[in-house]
Amino acid sequence: MQTNFTLAQLADADTRESEAILRKCVHCGFCTATCPTYVLLGDELDSPRGRIYLIKDMLENERPATEKVVKHIDRCLSCLSCMTTCPSGVHYGHLVDHARSHIEKTYRRPLLDRGLRWVLSLIVPYPSRFRASLLGARLGKPLARFLPGRLGAMIRIAPSRLPAPSPWDTPQVIPAQGPRRARVTTLIGCAQRVLNTAINESTIRLLTRHGVEVVVARGSGCCGALVHHMGKSESAHDQARRNIDAWWPETEAGGGEGLDAIVINASGCGTSVKDYGFMFRDDPAMRDRAAAISDLTVDITEFMQRIGLAAPVIDTGHAVTYHSACSMQHGQQIKAPPRDLLRAAGFRIREPAEGHLCCGSAGVYNLLQPEIATRLRDRKLANIDRTEPEIIATGNIGCMTQLAAGTDTPIVHTAELLDWATGGPKPARLSDFPDPPPHAAVSEPVQDQQNVA
Repeated sequence: MQTNFTLAQLADADTRESEAILRKCVHCGFCTATCPTYVLLGDELDSPRGRIYLIKDMLENERPATEKVVKHIDRCLSCLSCMTTCPSGVHYGHLVDHARSHIEKTYRRPLLDRGLRWVLSLIVPYPSRFRASLLGARLGKPLARFLPGRLGAMIRIAPSRLPAPSPWDTPQVIPAQGPRRARVTTLIGCAQRVLNTAINESTIRLLTRHGVEVVVARGSGCCGALVHHMGKSESAHDQARRNIDAWWPETEAGGGEGLDAIVINASGCGTSVKDYGFMFRDDPAMRDRAAAISDLTVDITEFMQRIGLAAPVIDTGHAVTYHSACSMQHGQQIKAPPRDLLRAAGFRIREPAEGHLCCGSAGVYNLLQPEIATRLRDRKLANIDRTEPEIIATGNIGCMTQLAAGTDTPIVHTAELLDWATGGPKPARLSDFPDPPPHAAVSEPVQDQQNVA
């Protein structure tokens, strides 16, 4: 794509990056076939190609964002399916992030929209505030179906009950069982530690059972993705910086014992942390540390495949339909490890049609665009239901919450199932399932060619 930025415009690092991205686009339109909003709405401006034209025009001409531009950029899920499809390597994710930042700086949203975004940015990334808000939302549950639009969506998606805060989510070092094979730190996160404490607990059990020492670092928290995708770049950088500052002292370069990995069990967060190097590319004080942190970051399934999953101790055999979160399959390009590990653990894996399409969660998209999000959720669940699953597995808390609002089939994190199969407790959402018998056969662990010191 031909661009017409001036030298003065290209002096800005974000504009320079966007110009390089735009030049890679060849207008082929392959992205439209896999874009959830284009598939659903059929509007060219709700496709990556259409949004790219809008962004190019806005940035080249240094125009404030218009209502039209905001409408179509806001409808983008940042699912990054287009990046998987694109034959030219267009990094649409970085381009749309720049557009959102420009919108945040140049467009004054209507009062209610502005207020909702402000509330979400001040509540969801902070566990104590988020917990308090969800407890309050429970009081409005009986009225949810009578409430309009976004307010009704927020009340409906709020869980009916919350687990107590987990002692495992506090700063500590949890020793490996047996000889130590590796030392890692984790991201305990924000929303996940409120909505489903079992995910972090099962992840830590799974790791320590496999000889991994787990450091829960003081000061780590929200990855920054939520505010980043609302265009609040400064807040996102602040949250990312806190995580880097929390993890860096654990690395050898930071004066600590060293880390073999930073293990993330929420794929949306993993996508963001792996991008810290890019986020701080022009910050001399943070650039090297941010890049090193990104290089250490892996999803829990990547790490378990690397070190090898122990043979299952129970015969599971349940039919599990695996929902691959967009941030997993598109954002991080992780496809085989979760499925391979679940099969090795004894589960029968089923694949839904249109697996590449988003479920409509996308951070807080389901709260900001509830109508589109609900249509995508229902389409996703219809495809899942056709596989006749006993369990739905996924690796992202956002997807779990979104899908759970539309189905009675239990939705369980991949780490919970792997933990259960290798000696951990049965996931709470499977409490009605009969206890499986002990596993008699011993199989080889699932492992790739990379060893962990």
